[in-house]
Amino acid sequence: MTEQQLPPRRFWLAGKRAAEQDLFFREALEARGWEEGDERHWDAAWVTGMPEPAQFRNASPRRRINHFPGNAALTVKSRLHESLANLRACLVDGFGERHPLTSRLDFFPRAYVMPHDYHALQQAARDNPTQRWILKPTNASKGKGVRVLRDAGEAPLAPDWLVQEYLDHPHTIRGHKYVLRLYVLIASLAPLRVYLYRQGFAKLASEPWDPDDADNPYSQLTNPDINALNTRAEVPVEFIDLDRYRAWLREQGHDNAVLFERIEELVSLTAIAGVDAMRSRTAAVGADPSGCYELLGLDCLIDDTLKPWILECNLSPSLGTCAAPESGGLIEERIKGDLVRDLIALTGLADDKTTEATDPLADAEAELARAGGFRRLLPAADPERYLAYFSLPTPEDLALADGLAGRRVPRPKLMRRRVSEFYDDQQLALYDAESGRLYRPNDTAALIWLLATEGLDPEAIVEALGAATAEAGDTLDTEALRAEVGSTLAEWCRLGLLCQRGDEETALPEHDAAAGAPPTNDEAGQTVLLAHEQRRWALEVADIAAMERLQAGLGDGLMPLGAEAAQGLHRLALLKAAAGYALASDDTLIASRLTLPAIVPALTEFLLRQAATPGQPVIDAYLVVTPAGNAALCIASDTQTREALAALPSALRSRFSRGVRLVQEGEQVRLEPLGLPGPGAAPPAAEAFPLLPRELPVWVMAGTESAPAPPTPLSRLDALAALLPGCRTANGEPPSAETIQQLDRWLEERTCWTVAVESTLTQLGDSQPTPADAMAAGN
Repeated sequence: MTEQQLPPRRFWLAGKRAAEQDLFFREALEARGWEEGDERHWDAAWVTGMPEPAQFRNASPRRRINHFPGNAALTVKSRLHESLANLRACLVDGFGERHPLTSRLDFFPRAYVMPHDYHALQQAARDNPTQRWILKPTNASKGKGVRVLRDAGEAPLAPDWLVQEYLDHPHTIRGHKYVLRLYVLIASLAPLRVYLYRQGFAKLASEPWDPDDADNPYSQLTNPDINALNTRAEVPVEFIDLDRYRAWLREQGHDNAVLFERIEELVSLTAIAGVDAMRSRTAAVGADPSGCYELLGLDCLIDDTLKPWILECNLSPSLGTCAAPESGGLIEERIKGDLVRDLIALTGLADDKTTEATDPLADAEAELARAGGFRRLLPAADPERYLAYFSLPTPEDLALADGLAGRRVPRPKLMRRRVSEFYDDQQLALYDAESGRLYRPNDTAALIWLLATEGLDPEAIVEALGAATAEAGDTLDTEALRAEVGSTLAEWCRLGLLCQRGDEETALPEHDAAAGAPPTNDEAGQTVLLAHEQRRWALEVADIAAMERLQAGLGDGLMPLGAEAAQGLHRLALLKAAAGYALASDDTLIASRLTLPAIVPALTEFLLRQAATPGQPVIDAYLVVTPAGNAALCIASDTQTREALAALPSALRSRFSRGVRLVQEGEQVRLEPLGLPGPGAAPPAAEAFPLLPRELPVWVMAGTESAPAPPTPLSRLDALAALLPGCRTANGEPPSAETIQQLDRWLEERTCWTVAVESTLTQLGDSQPTPADAMAAGN
């Protein structure tokens, strides 16, 4: 009698990826006799990115998939920061700001999610004016969109952007900034089991670190996809494996063991910060957590004191070979191949005899025996070291901790956080002021709440409820009650209503204590007089950050204004909004979603329109006057060029003014400067702009892609077309034919040029002719 042949097991490869992402996984399983399947026929799914939620419902101990639902709590940059910040806030409430447990959570830089945190970012920037900030898209990879912000006010008001403290004192290798790529495996959620691979890489920037060269991505960023574009570098992408990195640290006289102890703690606490979200989401989509695992690529920066800082956790980390063979590529390929093979062994993925474990300790020890190059971080050798960081350890976490410790570890005690309790006829309601939610627990849940906040641990709560049930003459399944108590407390801890507490309960401030506090000087608004030409407005300014920008941009155009003097004036208001600032005039919204750098241009645009009078339109153009008295009218051809013009005032050593008025005097047409602030310049004094010369040239500025390097002549009609979009009339209507005729007559007596902003800066440098010479040549 022949033994029945089992069908071959199948793997499914999916997601948006290059073939190299699958190579090692495919090779490892095909060597064991596996065959490729599809989205319906698979025993192991290897998905780059996230699969559809329905696929998670197919997971089981015999059908493994390489993700956990809810992993975005770690892999989306804004969510990672939120997860870590929430964990720290929980420790502060339960143990205190200065407790050693809390102080261990100091490895992530402050971050602000746009647009919600825009104003908090501006306050942080004012509190620490030397701090620099880095802008990142919250859910992108390969360094896309990452840049250093010169001005925190430039943070975009669109969603999906994160602004983070820039760590500007990095440790360097041969003068180059680097980031460590670590490979972290979450093998189980309940109990939480986390591993760190012994190997990884130091990823180097392709140009030497220069703190003053914030706009150079090859100096500031270490992502291989970005540095591969650096044609100036002899070695654009360089990887150093962690074995060589450790040896190099020792050669430099550093204790590499201390650094990696800190790294292991960073990894452990980061995994704990995300576990609640993954457990909750896994249950919500109906996935069997024993059928899931997660490999993360964690990026860690080392500062010049050899302290590690977490930067991000990457979903489906790249398994392709990035470096050239001579720059670490051969070692990179070997390490990534070993990584995948060890992962398959550790998870038991290719074990045909995989069964559901019933003993957490036995399962954990069997897994550890298969770990290969993975080092287990959680549970730790001393399991109590991390139990206080869980919002609430699961029974599986505690059972495994008991087994590893060889004794019963202390059970968690809980405390109420910033929650108000309300009673009505013995009915309990809980109000969370932070989320604005009101919870109405049933009678059993209300009793669980009261017992928990009195200091009873979960098992003691089960015993108390069991005794109360017995007194009432009812019978209750103890295991069912234990499950109900556990799930109820876990949900309250996940929602932030309860937290673990230390030996001495921490006194929390009342949740609404600050609600009626008077604003600080930094927050208090003020009203100033805004004056331009013969017009006056009472301008209400929301906060000091906005006021500082206005003073820098408008200068003498702003003056203190008392409440009595403000009466009878037209009113303007610069208000804080959910996304940036809004500018309003009386009952009319003028502009919204303004960043700090956009405030002065928006107010200037308003003043431009107000300066137009019947028969005398204004033109939104820039008047530049050199120290020698030469002048030109500059027109920005697009928004990008307008931003580039901000560099010209200092480069030209000249004065800029925005806006001119078209005035008809008999048969003659002349321009009057409006004296509004130009790009990148302080407000010009009125005497800086004398009567403009009749031969005033017109420069249509453009980027180098659309303009030749040397200035070239421009036809009158082309110049007219460039001026027309900036023409503003008193009634807001398009300019009349008569106005266009006036403008055309004015252009008849001008020379008009197309000028590249970038080439102008080069031509007018210190070693080139002076701005006066160049301007005179333009005349």
